[in-house]
Amino acid sequence: MTTPLRVVAVSGGMQRPSKSAALAEHLLDLIADEVPSQQSLVEMAALAPQLAGAVWRSQLPSTVEQALLAVEQADVLVVATPVFRGSYTGLFKHFFDFIDQDALIDKPVLLAATGGSERHALVIDHQLRPLFSFFQARSLPLGVYATNKDFVDHRLHNPDLLARARLAVQRAKPLLALATPAQTLAVPALAQA
Repeated sequence: MTTPLRVVAVSGGMQRPSKSAALAEHLLDLIADEVPSQQSLVEMAALAPQLAGAVWRSQLPSTVEQALLAVEQADVLVVATPVFRGSYTGLFKHFFDFIDQDALIDKPVLLAATGGSERHALVIDHQLRPLFSFFQARSLPLGVYATNKDFVDHRLHNPDLLARARLAVQRAKPLLALATPAQTLAVPALAQA
């Protein structure tokens, strides 16, 4: 019996419902179709009030600490953020500032973003890839960028975007196969996707 991979998605969206969270959940579903996995979703919208004032990790409440541990102990990450002024949101970055510098080494990361127009599509290559390169993570070959017109009622509906998301997961599959389930550690349950 194959041990399922722990796949954790982080949504940088500050609202609920969130297009970034919807994109992250869609990518989680596509990964689950390809490899056995346990999935969870970390939403900045839920953590923002507890995260915003902290300067040190020791100042964070247990709910934020649990989310950080889930990311650090994941076998695979999916990250999705809305574009805000040409980059990821500040609280998204603030969250990753608390991640242990060595926790993401060689971890596969599927990058995704949402924005108001196609003009911000390069955020994946110009903002997200450098961030995860710092962590020495393995950014997966294709990112997924969605605009407002790709959604209806916070659900993906554009056939071209749906095909891009499937292709991103298909191209990631060889790297996902290399991900080995981490040792079972006691990680408190997060919202399951």
